[in-house]
Amino acid sequence: MTGPAGRTDQGQPEPPDVERQFAGIGAVVTGAGHGIGAALARALAAAGARVVVNDLDAGAARAVAAEIGGHAAAGDAASEDGVAALVDAARARLGAIDLYCANAGVATTGGPDATPEAWELAWQVNVLGHVRATRLLLPDWLERGTGRFLATVSAAGLLTMLGSAPYSVTKHGALAYAEWLAATYRHRGLRVHALCPQGVRTRMLDGTGPHGQVLLAPTAIDPADAAAAALRGMAADEFLILPHPETAGQYAARATTPDRWLHGMNRLQQQIETLPTAQETR
Repeated sequence: MTGPAGRTDQGQPEPPDVERQFAGIGAVVTGAGHGIGAALARALAAAGARVVVNDLDAGAARAVAAEIGGHAAAGDAASEDGVAALVDAARARLGAIDLYCANAGVATTGGPDATPEAWELAWQVNVLGHVRATRLLLPDWLERGTGRFLATVSAAGLLTMLGSAPYSVTKHGALAYAEWLAATYRHRGLRVHALCPQGVRTRMLDGTGPHGQVLLAPTAIDPADAAAAALRGMAADEFLILPHPETAGQYAARATTPDRWLHGMNRLQQQIETLPTAQETR
């Protein structure tokens, strides 16, 4: 039960009304053929949104769209031409785009030894895909005085991801861009959110090797849980959305005691280096 000022009888803030926030809106979700993106599309549709499902995998996009009664728009959500085509197709279907979920991402591994192509791919998808989308969406949002942008950043953008420098660096870039958007346009009606989960049981987690198995797998959540956290966070107008609550403390430790935090991360790296390789376990 609720009491005055939107608070429960126990004095806690009233949970946000997710369905009231999203019913009838036009939403685009990129990378929505699988994983978190598919879960976001399902959750938004269940809340009453009209959803355009985007993915490079055309078959997966069509399957999710058919499941939720949405519209499929297969294609590249990172390149200039691909983003323009997606925005045009979504506007043709929805009339206006009220929410853009920049969920598509790539997890390239390695450090300085990663190929130039791997670094470029991570930069194009994880950062410039967001820039290109907002370049096209902002004029309409600012004219209408309303719009919402969700970036699936990952906790790697707040912390780091051992074993994957391109991913870590570009996810920090995605967070920085989301922060800049929020600081620059909030007073003009733009709401920006950064979804920062740790491990989520997806194909991407499966490909992270021993680093992911040590750092992420033990506390991994289902994609539906990440999507539910995203909708609750957006409805509550939160910038940082943390499906793993412990991320907040880790982020604070990184900021306030960086040497201690880095020492701890390095100990994890040393632990991972002692693990037997796949070849040694045969």
